[in-house]
Amino acid sequence: MVPKQMIVVTGAAGFIGSVLIGKLNAEGFNAIVAVDKFGDGNKEPNLVGKQILQRVDRNDFFDWLDQHQQEVEFVFHIGARTDTAEFDWAIFQELNVSYSQAVWKACCRYQLPLVYASSAATYGLGELGFDDNEATIPQLKPLNPYGDSKNVFDIWALEQDERPFFWAGLKFFNVYGPNEYHKGRMSSVIMMAFNQIKATGGMKLFRSHNPDYADGGQMRDFVYVKDLVNVCYFLMHHRRNSGIYNLGSGTARTFLDLAKNTFKSMGVPENITYVDTPADIRDKYQYFTEANMAKLKGIGYETPFHTLEEGVADYVSNYLAEGKYL
Repeated sequence: MVPKQMIVVTGAAGFIGSVLIGKLNAEGFNAIVAVDKFGDGNKEPNLVGKQILQRVDRNDFFDWLDQHQQEVEFVFHIGARTDTAEFDWAIFQELNVSYSQAVWKACCRYQLPLVYASSAATYGLGELGFDDNEATIPQLKPLNPYGDSKNVFDIWALEQDERPFFWAGLKFFNVYGPNEYHKGRMSSVIMMAFNQIKATGGMKLFRSHNPDYADGGQMRDFVYVKDLVNVCYFLMHHRRNSGIYNLGSGTARTFLDLAKNTFKSMGVPENITYVDTPADIRDKYQYFTEANMAKLKGIGYETPFHTLEEGVADYVSNYLAEGKYL
């Protein structure tokens, strides 16, 4: 019997996938199988210095797994199409639904534990709250095809009679941190703020069009990517209590808090102005998100999350200021 030691990470060259590989390397796991659609030069710096055993193109992954399944210990399926402004459902069906279903079935066939990336985009406007209660998942109403695709897969996973012996779907909230340089308009607001302040000395926030929220008072659950990969690492060893979990900081903060902390971390005087939220997204704009983290804590996760102040200070000072990667 070949000893199981390889850890598969899909979306390996991306933001979260590359930080996860860095975490695994730091913990002594170097037999990493990096799965992605390689060739994007903007992503390549994310993998510089990482210990990777093998790179596998995502289209070749299932053939590779058929040959090497006895050597695989764990699968992290982080790869996805994450563009919330993309409205071609066929793209999401292929990459976020069909491909994820194939990963799930392969993990069932070879009895491999699986952690996959879902999203808080599944919650839509939050009409049903932000509780990771699996009974309410079929009633959620995402606001865009990306959120729909993640919810479609969550529902499908919960309906399956055949499941990996351990699996967890993680609803990522607003993730920020190192290795997102390539994401462009899909990068975190912290990175956008840093770039805007560096270029102009000021930061523009969306004006509120909801009487319940002041300008800049719109709230999100911002979660630092270092915290997110700590949870992934915990689950790799936990391997009990399968299900779908929220993964946020558990504390909603305003965009104004975010902007002020970015100015502070950059050592630049505050200069915040407001612009109207674009009319085409105004009706679907989320004014509040906050992960209920009781479920994850209930299975024994006790590591504290970075506060927004701590996360922004670390991100700006140790990465963005010098263009460094993690």
